[in-house]
Amino acid sequence: MSAEPAPVLAAERVSFTYPGPNGRAPVQALERISFSVAPQEFVAVVGPSGCGKSTLLRLLAGLLRPTEGRITFEGEPLTGPRRRIGFVFQKANLMPWRTVLANVRLPLELQGAAPAEAEARAAALIELVGLGGFEQALPRRLSGGMEQRVAIARALIHNPDVLLLDEPFGALDALTREHMGAELLRIWEARKKTVVLVTHSIPEALLLADRVLVLSPRPGQVRLALPVPLPRPRTLDLEYSADFGALARRLRSEIE
Repeated sequence: MSAEPAPVLAAERVSFTYPGPNGRAPVQALERISFSVAPQEFVAVVGPSGCGKSTLLRLLAGLLRPTEGRITFEGEPLTGPRRRIGFVFQKANLMPWRTVLANVRLPLELQGAAPAEAEARAAALIELVGLGGFEQALPRRLSGGMEQRVAIARALIHNPDVLLLDEPFGALDALTREHMGAELLRIWEARKKTVVLVTHSIPEALLLADRVLVLSPRPGQVRLALPVPLPRPRTLDLEYSADFGALARRLRSEIE
């Protein structure tokens, strides 16, 4: 029997409390959360609004420090952001005066990479996310879904081991969101990164993830860690299967 691979990311009894604004009482967002993420695993995090999902993702990125407990990256305490951990926010946050190509290659420019290398790597990622032909377009010419593709390509430019996504398609209409979920699945299958996705969408979580974590209402705790034993590769048609429906009902019952 082969040994379980060592986790890439782990939360060990993590709690986080925000200071109260203007002298008000502190707000505890998370309470004693523990879980780990294996190499190349896709984990989705769902739960009611305000349960601390985005806070948890920022802790995993090293953007916040736990009030109690610890986050580890490859077995070592995570004390700040790492280049090997990419992050995609709810908004694309593209620089409006820079083209798609210039936005994607920006992290490499800041790092001091050779211009030719930065351009080649950015162009390859633009093709990967399905935006070939839009390299010289400015953000104002892009739809919301296209902007998020640029943001994903920019997050991948460092070739990170881990990709964290905070509701990247939350502002999109239902059909575009569904299409972008399928595109994210394609990108993950091509690059096989370790991924943690925060989402409000149960179908999106089940379509994409190997495992879904359900957080309780604030302060967020792990109420359920549900494996998703659906076969890969997955397509949108899977949502109409009986197995998919049973998993969706289980998740919905835990959230409600």
